[in-house]
Amino acid sequence: MFSLNFMMQAFIISLITGLFLSYLGVHVVGRGIVFVDLALGQISSFGAAFAAFLGYGLTTIPVAFTLLGALLISLIDIRDKRLKLEAVIGIIYAFTSAATVMIISKTAHGDSDIQEVLFGNILSVNTRQITITGIVFGALMLMHIIFRKKFFELTEGFEAGIIEKKGYNVWNFLFYISIGLSIVFAVRICGVIPVFSYLIIPSVCAIMLARSNKAVVIIAVIVSFIGSFIGLNISFHFDFPAGSSIVATLGIFFILVSMVPLSKHYFFKKDKSPSRFELRIE
Repeated sequence: MFSLNFMMQAFIISLITGLFLSYLGVHVVGRGIVFVDLALGQISSFGAAFAAFLGYGLTTIPVAFTLLGALLISLIDIRDKRLKLEAVIGIIYAFTSAATVMIISKTAHGDSDIQEVLFGNILSVNTRQITITGIVFGALMLMHIIFRKKFFELTEGFEAGIIEKKGYNVWNFLFYISIGLSIVFAVRICGVIPVFSYLIIPSVCAIMLARSNKAVVIIAVIVSFIGSFIGLNISFHFDFPAGSSIVATLGIFFILVSMVPLSKHYFFKKDKSPSRFELRIE
């Protein structure tokens, strides 16, 4: 597989996007905002479709749309206890999905364009896209490494339900900005569904197997790496779409982790208290 240049480039970009998104997914799942990726991804796609309709701003308009969406989501303050943030994010996702399809339907290749929005075209990635994505993701990862304590304190506060909005606005905004920027570049290459899968599935598998934050991040990254490698191999040897193959592989990982008895005996655990996330199949 790696004797072909386009497959090697696809593997490199899947590692760049998958490894960082799987790390961000630990925070997303911990906060209980799994729809935020779908919403921001769809906002980015809406921006791309709108830019294509206008005929200019193919990079700047999606970035502007996504950053604005990240800012608005970070400022959402739900005061009615009967409502959850996920419900609002779901509405945003549904609206932007419909708007994207409406705009794309007016293009010459509407059906194929919609398919590319959902699952991307990772096999057509070029060196320039890899370089730009690597720089952006590297800068975002550096920020998260430097301020890792701040971001994990924020996530743990959301998990415990004791977070106070006041005093955490800046870090919350930076978190959503990092998700927004990473999604802008990842969705253009991988598509909305693979990006969502990279963000959620590895982190959920890791949380089911580990207790400490460090162990969860390590396992999530490993699952993302193996999922990308096996998924691309399946695509190459059986002539399946690359994005769909990676998503299906990650889905199988989740099923296996859910069913393996070891998932009830958490690896790298600090104590004997229950995991933050546990799926029971009886």
